[in-house]
Amino acid sequence: MPEKHLSTQFDSDLNALSSRVMELGGLVESQIRMALHALAHFNTETADEVMGIEIRVNALEVEIDREIMSVIGRRQPTARDLRLLMAMSKATANLERAGDETVRIARMIKSIVASGSARALPSMDLRVAADLASALLRKALDAFARLDTHAAVAILKEDDLIGLEFDGFVRKLVTYMMEDPRTISASLDLVFLAKAIERIGDHAKNVAELIIYIVKGADVRHMPLEAIESAAQ
Repeated sequence: MPEKHLSTQFDSDLNALSSRVMELGGLVESQIRMALHALAHFNTETADEVMGIEIRVNALEVEIDREIMSVIGRRQPTARDLRLLMAMSKATANLERAGDETVRIARMIKSIVASGSARALPSMDLRVAADLASALLRKALDAFARLDTHAAVAILKEDDLIGLEFDGFVRKLVTYMMEDPRTISASLDLVFLAKAIERIGDHAKNVAELIIYIVKGADVRHMPLEAIESAAQ
C-alpha cells in the first residue's frame, strides 16, 4: 500500500510538471503568433507586447526547473522516470530560448520601422519560414505531450525546410541590397530576424529529439536522420 501511494504521488508530480511545461509552451506559442503579426504589419505595439511576455516566460522556466529539482530530490527516480524529468528540464530551456528568439524578432522589427525602410523590404517572403517554424513548435509540443516518437521523426524531417527557406531568403535580400544600398542597414536587421525564425525551428527540433530520448533511451543529437529513424523504431 505505501509503495502504491508513493507511485500515485509521483505520477501526480509528473502530471503537474507536464502541465507546467505545456503552459510555458503555450506562452511561447502566443509570443510567436504575436511576433508574426508584428512582422506582417510592422506593428511596433505588438512587438512591445511580445517583449513584455518575456518576463512571464523567464519566471515560469525558473519555477519549472525548481519543481523538477524538488521532485528528483524527494522521489529519487531512475530509468525512464529520470529521463522524463531531465527531458522536461531541457525542453523547458529550449522553449525559453525560442521565446528569446521572438523577443529578438520584436527588436529587429522595431529597428526596421525606426529606419523608415519597412515597406521597401521583402519581409513577406519570410512568411513561409515563419509559418513553418511556428507549426513545427506546435507539433513538437503536441508530440511531447503524447510522447509520440513517430511524430518526433516527422518534425526532424521538416526542420530542413526552414533552412532552405532561410537560404533562399538571404540570397534574395543580397540582391535587394545590391540594387539599393540605402536598404543595407534594415536588410541586415531582416537577416538577423530571419535567423531568429530559423532558430525557433531548431528549438522545436531539439524538443522532438528529447521525445526519442525519453521513450527509447537513445540520445539522437547530431545523428543522421537514418540513424534517428532506426533509434525511434
